[in-house]
Amino acid sequence: MLKLLSLAASGLLTTSALTPPAPTLTWGECPGGPGTVGIECATLKVPVDWDRPDGRQLTLTLGRLRSTAPKPQGPVIVNLGGPVGFSIDLMRSYGGGEAFAGLRQTMDIVTWDLRGGPNAPGLSTNLPCEWTGIRQPRVPRTVGEFDALAAANRAIAAKCRAKDPELFAAMDSASHARDVDAIRRALGESTVNFYGASYGGFIGQTYARLFPQHVRSLVLDGTWNHSTNNWDRELTRLARDVQTYLTRFFNWCRTQGNCAEAPALWQRVVARAQHTPLPAGSTTYDGNEIRATGLSLARGGEASYPKLLAALRKAATSGDASGFVPAPPNSPYPVLPAPGVVECTDWPHPTTQRQLTQQIRRMEAAAPFTGAAGTIQLSMLSCIGWPVPVQNEPAALPKGLPPLLMAGNWSEYDTAARVIDQVPGSGSIYHDGPGHTLYLSNECARAKIDAYLADLAVPPRGSRC
Repeated sequence: MLKLLSLAASGLLTTSALTPPAPTLTWGECPGGPGTVGIECATLKVPVDWDRPDGRQLTLTLGRLRSTAPKPQGPVIVNLGGPVGFSIDLMRSYGGGEAFAGLRQTMDIVTWDLRGGPNAPGLSTNLPCEWTGIRQPRVPRTVGEFDALAAANRAIAAKCRAKDPELFAAMDSASHARDVDAIRRALGESTVNFYGASYGGFIGQTYARLFPQHVRSLVLDGTWNHSTNNWDRELTRLARDVQTYLTRFFNWCRTQGNCAEAPALWQRVVARAQHTPLPAGSTTYDGNEIRATGLSLARGGEASYPKLLAALRKAATSGDASGFVPAPPNSPYPVLPAPGVVECTDWPHPTTQRQLTQQIRRMEAAAPFTGAAGTIQLSMLSCIGWPVPVQNEPAALPKGLPPLLMAGNWSEYDTAARVIDQVPGSGSIYHDGPGHTLYLSNECARAKIDAYLADLAVPPRGSRC
């Protein structure tokens, strides 16, 4: 064993040479049945801690939509985002499986329920926590407020961590990406075809960093950039990207001829709410909550612009922010998943009040209308004080990857473009409109993505759908 470790350290033996033979998957009926799409299931044992492959194991449950082709070209591994633990049910019960009907004519579609069952447990080994949502914390303004927020977050984390400390510390996207590679090996494949939507794109980016030699095709649909060596710079770029949702609203206002004052009204309402939160139905909104809920309306495009304009005028004239409150059954304020066992170990978060203040100021300078609102930065407020360090730091993609494919609309496209810029020959699909992810809703994008996954047909950069 010492000789093997010595060879591995010297580079003469790859880590894959130390990997035990892949198990054989036995496919059968899924718990809960096949649904209308005919999904079938198998289980796979993987280490809880991939740094201790001989240690405790957990069970992943895989789902497969078998190809209708007599000889499939191979499997596509799919993650529809969240991160949630019930991907099999998304395929079976919520329309995800129907969208892959065309691709099933040439390839098997494989998904899996994430380890730990984050945010909504599924069929894999679960972390038995109380998955819920919490109000997005307000930005602390003093060291005392920062320390109080850190203590509150630690208390939420500690309650979950006590259920299973080992699994709690192994919920980052690098652990999920290593699970993907175990699935690849169990399927008997030398390379991976991967489709990741939304948060699934972060698993895909991480897989590309860890296993570049095993990537055949990789789709990032409606995701952000987790592939950078300069996180502070990425935050300011992300802030500018997100602000474009609001500037599109302002541009629309100028064409209407009756709301050219919208930018000035916006800044006045936000400043007033930052000083003293405004009443908003059953709650109150500070400036960042006005920004966040206003951005949610702006993301809806022209169909939502009249409502956003009415909410803005109402808040400006009467100090009443109730027009920004989302319609039921949505929460009346911005909500984050708790505990954020995946998110808090994937994304850097401030460790001091000074660091947070500096980051916020840079984002305000880059995007004066929206600042950090609508970005990962405010979501990370619930991770301040987290008891487990970030396990999966953002990092640039390695050289040698095959061409990737990115799909996105509006600001999502701009952000994810910084991922594929790192890989020569990559393609991209742009939808000039609102929404989030394209595959399930845009037939043009779906056809281009299917052609890439099946035949490696890379569309030109900026292909429009």
